[in-house]
Amino acid sequence: MLRAPSLSRFKTPFLSSPLKLPPSTSSFSQKFHQTHRSPNSYPCVRAVDLDQNTVIAITVGVFSVAIGVGIPIFYETQIDNAAKRDNTQPCFPCTGTGAQKCRFCMGTGSVTVELGGDEKEVSRCINCDGAGALTCTTCQGSGIQPRYLDRREFKDDD
Repeated sequence: MLRAPSLSRFKTPFLSSPLKLPPSTSSFSQKFHQTHRSPNSYPCVRAVDLDQNTVIAITVGVFSVAIGVGIPIFYETQIDNAAKRDNTQPCFPCTGTGAQKCRFCMGTGSVTVELGGDEKEVSRCINCDGAGALTCTTCQGSGIQPRYLDRREFKDDD
């Protein structure tokens, strides 16, 4: 029959050896201590000795968690504060007009094509439909510079 090893056989720095009771003269006292353990005889867990590397690792871990939580909170508060302020900055590409000059016709509304033999054909620009200007793609024609996240259109491609 196998018996469980006694605690005194385990060699670990985390467990202290159970307290030894002084020998008693009465047989009742010996039987009581053999069948019932006093709370002081249970093994106790000792404090772990921390070296410098362990302390640094714990500090870096706590700091990383703080940064991982703090940065999103910071950006959320900045977005909320920006939404409360009025945006009056003029759009940079169109200088606040809401329209940009057509790149194909250079704002004339017509395109000249050289056919050869000094022949030229003038036709209406197909890009701007002869208007000479297109709606600004940055501000969508409002003339106000949009905030960073407002510049993007998030489309569901499903």
